[in-house]
Amino acid sequence: MRILIIEDEVPLAEALLQILKKNNYSVDMVHDGEAGLDYSLSNIYDVILLDIMLPKMDGLTLLKHLRKESIHTPVLLLTARGEISQRVEGLDSGADDYLVKPFASEELLARIRVLSRRKGDVPIDDGLSYGDLKLNPSTLKLTKDHLEIKMTLREYELLELLILRKGMVTSKESILEKLWGFDTEAEHNHVEVYISFLRKKLNFIGSTVSIHTLRGVGYTLEVH
Repeated sequence: MRILIIEDEVPLAEALLQILKKNNYSVDMVHDGEAGLDYSLSNIYDVILLDIMLPKMDGLTLLKHLRKESIHTPVLLLTARGEISQRVEGLDSGADDYLVKPFASEELLARIRVLSRRKGDVPIDDGLSYGDLKLNPSTLKLTKDHLEIKMTLREYELLELLILRKGMVTSKESILEKLWGFDTEAEHNHVEVYISFLRKKLNFIGSTVSIHTLRGVGYTLEVH
């Protein structure tokens, strides 16, 4: 799951980055509204944390641009105390929720989980299941019956993405954008390497789930 932080208070942004990475989220971070809009328009994020008071372009203007461009990524507004009118305007402009500074990390994570479930493409707290597999987002373990194997964060993100897109073909370009970011220098062979890693781990635990390659198109999951 990929999150974008748009926050000009660098110490707060850095703290948010560490909290989210510690909880196994992939995170990008920018400190002004114009950069935030550019990143957001890539439409690769599952949740956006958006400060209202930003340089170059304020958060509410950014939000209105996103919704005008039919970018429906859930947005959690980060607001200061006393900005009631701005919070109301933010919700009316298309924000999904807001959090008043200062806030506890537990509440932030809970709000993100709610927004993720609202979007309908993020696993519930105790894991994500597909076929005979279960993924645990807290431990990054892949389980089949009583067998389990540890995955790297990138492997977990890739398998999670394929499961969430079950029934659909996922291209290498989509995987690169979603897992590495839209401005990444990673190439197709990076995806191929991690697909190979995942296949070995699926074979190791004897899963009936396999990754099928549609040459020149992308990847999809199959259950045998």
